[in-house]
Amino acid sequence: MEQSNQTENIKAGKPVILSGIQPTGGLHIGNLFGAIKNWVAMQDEYQCYFTIVDLHSITNKQVPAELRRSTLDMAAMLIACGIDTDKSVLFVQSHVPEHAELAWVLICLAGTGELSRMTQFKDKAAQHPENVNAGLFAYPVLMAADILLYQADLVPVGEDQKQHLELTRDIAQRFNHNYSDTFKIPDAYIPKTGARIMSLQEPTKKMSKSDENKKATIFLSESDEEIKNKIKRAVTDSGELLNDDFFKNASINHESLMDFMKNRPGLANLLTLYHASTNKAFIEMGKDLAGKGFGDIKSIVAEAMADYLNPIRTKYNEIRKDENKLKELLAQGAEKAHSVALKTLRKVYKKVGFYSL
Repeated sequence: MEQSNQTENIKAGKPVILSGIQPTGGLHIGNLFGAIKNWVAMQDEYQCYFTIVDLHSITNKQVPAELRRSTLDMAAMLIACGIDTDKSVLFVQSHVPEHAELAWVLICLAGTGELSRMTQFKDKAAQHPENVNAGLFAYPVLMAADILLYQADLVPVGEDQKQHLELTRDIAQRFNHNYSDTFKIPDAYIPKTGARIMSLQEPTKKMSKSDENKKATIFLSESDEEIKNKIKRAVTDSGELLNDDFFKNASINHESLMDFMKNRPGLANLLTLYHASTNKAFIEMGKDLAGKGFGDIKSIVAEAMADYLNPIRTKYNEIRKDENKLKELLAQGAEKAHSVALKTLRKVYKKVGFYSL
C-alpha cells in the first residue's frame, strides 16, 4: 500500500520537495513551530522527501553510539510530529549511497573559491578552528547532491541555507551546460510564516539546540514538569501589564508581534508560545491573559505548552519503544529513495563517461 501511494503521488505530477535535518541535538519547539508543522502541512500537496542527514553530522566530532541513537530518536520524533510515512518518503541519508556518490561528481564541478566564500563555512571555521576539515568545506556540495538526486522542484530553506541553495543551482546549471540537461534547477520554497520562537533566557535571539544555557530551550522529549519549569523561569521585561485594548488592537498579528513589541521581547515570546500551543486568535488570548501578572501569565503559558506537547511525547515514546518497527519504516523509506536516486545517478554516470558493467 505504501509503495502504491508513493507511485500515485509521483504519477499525479506533484512538485517534489526535499528537506533534510541533522540527527544530533534533538528537536525543540522552535523547530516544531517554525518548520516541522509546515512540513506536515505540505504532505498532501507535494511529493515530499524528508532525510535525516547523518553524513552531514560527522563534520563535527561525534560519539558513534550517540549518533546511532539520535538518528533513531529523530526519526521517531518526526513521525510523532506528523510526518506520515504513507504520504512521504522518510529515510536516513547514509542508507542511500547515491548521496555520497553524486557528491563526488559534483565536487569536481565546484570551485574552491566559491566554497571558501560560503558564510556558514567561514562562521564554523572561526568558531571551531581546531576542526576545519575538508568535509566542512565541501558540506554544501553534499547538500547539492541531496537535492539534485530527487530532481527537487523546491527546497525549504532558512536564511542560513539560501547561499547553499544558490550554489546548488549553479552546480546543476554547470552540469547541464557541460553534459546536457540532467538536473532540475530547484527553487527556494517559502513556507507560510511559522511562529518565531526565541530563547527563554535571551529573547532577542532565536531558540537553539546548541545554546549552552539549558534553561533557554524546550526540547520536545522533555517532561511536562521540565517544560513548565523552563517557562516559569523565562526572562520577562519590566513594564505595564497588558490590558484588553492591547489584545483588541487590529494592527497586531502574530507574525509581526516580535517587531511590534521590540522593547518587550520576553513578553512577546510568551504570547507567541501561547498562540502556538493553543491556536487562539489574538483577541481570544486577551480573555485569558489581559490584566494578569507576569507570574500568572507564565503559569498559563506553561500549562498550555505542556498540554500541547504531551501527546507528541507520548506518541514518540510509543514509536521509539518498538525499535524494530521504526527500523522497518526507515528501511522502506530508504528503498523508495534509492529507487529514485539510482535513476538520477545512472544518468549522471553515463553522461560523465563512466563505463558501466
